[in-house]
Amino acid sequence: MSATVAIRARVEPVLPCVLSLLGVAACTWVCFWLGENLSSVGFLYLVLIVLTAVYGGFWQATLISVISVAALDYFFNEPIFSFSVNRVSNWVELAAFEFTALMVSRLSDRAQVRAREAEAERRESARLYQTARQILLLDSSEDPGNPVSSMIRDVFALQDVVLFDAPSGKVYRSGIAQSESIVQKARDSYLLDTNAFEPVTGTWHCVLRLGVRPVGSMALCGTRMSPLTATAIASLAAIALERARMLQSQAHAEAARQAEQLRTAVLDALAHKFKTPLTVIRTASSGLPAAGGLSELQMELVSLIDQESGKLNELASRLLETPRLDSSEFAPQPEPLLLSRLVKTAIQELENPADRDRFHLLAPAREVPVFADRELILTALVQLTDNALKYSAAGSPIEIKVAAQAAAVVLTIRNQGLVVSAADRERIFERFYRAPGAQSCAPGTGLGLSIVKTIAADHHGRVWAEGEADYGTSFSLSLPVASGGESGER
Repeated sequence: MSATVAIRARVEPVLPCVLSLLGVAACTWVCFWLGENLSSVGFLYLVLIVLTAVYGGFWQATLISVISVAALDYFFNEPIFSFSVNRVSNWVELAAFEFTALMVSRLSDRAQVRAREAEAERRESARLYQTARQILLLDSSEDPGNPVSSMIRDVFALQDVVLFDAPSGKVYRSGIAQSESIVQKARDSYLLDTNAFEPVTGTWHCVLRLGVRPVGSMALCGTRMSPLTATAIASLAAIALERARMLQSQAHAEAARQAEQLRTAVLDALAHKFKTPLTVIRTASSGLPAAGGLSELQMELVSLIDQESGKLNELASRLLETPRLDSSEFAPQPEPLLLSRLVKTAIQELENPADRDRFHLLAPAREVPVFADRELILTALVQLTDNALKYSAAGSPIEIKVAAQAAAVVLTIRNQGLVVSAADRERIFERFYRAPGAQSCAPGTGLGLSIVKTIAADHHGRVWAEGEADYGTSFSLSLPVASGGESGER
């Protein structure tokens, strides 16, 4: 079989020339005996030259042209059976045959090149379709890096494939060489944000993009594919990696949502269960002094019980408030309000007069009102003032400032004491999260600031924290101003 293939490989390139020579011989013999004129024979020779140029190329067509001119001169030009180099007609015929051979061979070569390119594009399109189809069928629960690199290598018959995922910093490789230089060049392609082709090794270095944003790079080794195909492969790889990340994020988000729903339901049930015994305890502790006959120590203990049960009742109320704020059916009842007045009300609700005296409020003479729900904003301010008391140095002053900024009013509470680090300034507003060091300052549940954040979001405002080195922390609450320029509460 191999010998037959070798013989066929040698014969096929010269087969058009051999067949044309036989055709010239046959046409010459037939036309000579039939007495055909020079024009008819020349046309037949021209047809054979065209066929040779199409299937055999220019040089084979040149050979047939020379032989055809010689046959015309020997058999059909007077005197016959003689050659004459000096005849002008012979050179004209040769020039015509050569020009035809040149033009036809050029057109044929160009058509063959385009046909090969079209066939290559068709194969590459089919491979791209196959790759995209297999990517969609990948198991979304697994890391797609290694399966994608192996799939691309198998489908496009490559030597090596290197895939670099920038967000995770992972490198996936599939192939024979496993060269570290290929990996480094793939990373360099991402850093330089450029595609490049190495003709010597036949390697494409392509950037993985999502839109215009680079998210990685890949190396395709041992290929002569077009730039369009290489870019398309890189896009499919980028989509596969991003699809896996999105599915994982959705799975984590769904798990977190279900866990949050379960936790909220449990806390809601516990809060309701706390309310009943707390009401009984507070009723009993309030009725004992009225019954009389208690000593001074007993009165002090009863007062302590009443005070602490009040705190437990407030904590249960917070737990019940949280799911109500998160409900999609909940809507604030906004009205024009002055933050300074609400702050004063929150301070007056403090039981200890010494704690009330620590607050220093600074507000403009002509304060701009906000558009907010009175009870909700008062709840948020109570949380912020309570938070400032808990985590400030004993007896230190607490500053409260109200200022108008653009279309919002910003209230800032600044206290000395615990400094919240930059890494925790966002997390402290998460439910049940407490910053390192907060546990040693005061007891708490981590619910207060999350309630403040939810209330601010419900009013299209925001709340944030800022730490001051060697001093303390400040919390700022921003709320939109009331429309119409109203200057007071209703």
